[in-house]
Amino acid sequence: MSRRHVVALASNNPGKLREFGAMFAPLDIELLPQADFNIPPIEETGLTFVENALLKARNACRHSGLPAIADDSGIEVDALNGAPGIHSARYAGPDADDQANNAKLVQALAHIPPQERTARYRACLVYMRHAEDPAPLIAEGEWEGLIVIEPRGQAGFGYDPHFYIPELGKTGAELDPAEKNRISHRAKALAVLLEKLRRLR
Repeated sequence: MSRRHVVALASNNPGKLREFGAMFAPLDIELLPQADFNIPPIEETGLTFVENALLKARNACRHSGLPAIADDSGIEVDALNGAPGIHSARYAGPDADDQANNAKLVQALAHIPPQERTARYRACLVYMRHAEDPAPLIAEGEWEGLIVIEPRGQAGFGYDPHFYIPELGKTGAELDPAEKNRISHRAKALAVLLEKLRRLR
């Protein structure tokens, strides 16, 4: 495999590496986690998912000397003016875990009628050929649902136990992982990005 087919993934999440790696395999693209290049984390100072994904991708390109892929994602609740949004991972504080974040979200929506707890997961993926790439590929995906107060299901992560998909009658945490990976916000964004990459080849 030539060097141009190796791409740095601006993440050290092993689950994400496996998921992305399988989907990029048909394009003969090998993804390597940023830890392989000792890439330092970058402060996510953007005000949007796109801005933060661009920051992470550019940082990975600069330190690895390779093309890079980065993603930024989170959940938006309409009754909360789009919060937690880009702060989803640290909604309850910089060191918050999923349980703390979910507790804060449920508390914020406790007095909102169920039908008004509309929400969506959003994912933004960015592919940059190099750190100065003037035209990075950008792909977004959305996954619509409702927030339920009582958690349901044991699978998934993040806000999945409270993210209810009406047409399926299940929360994200009640879905089989393979099914979730076919219909989620990240799966939709990845499908768009893969198509854009195919057009480049």
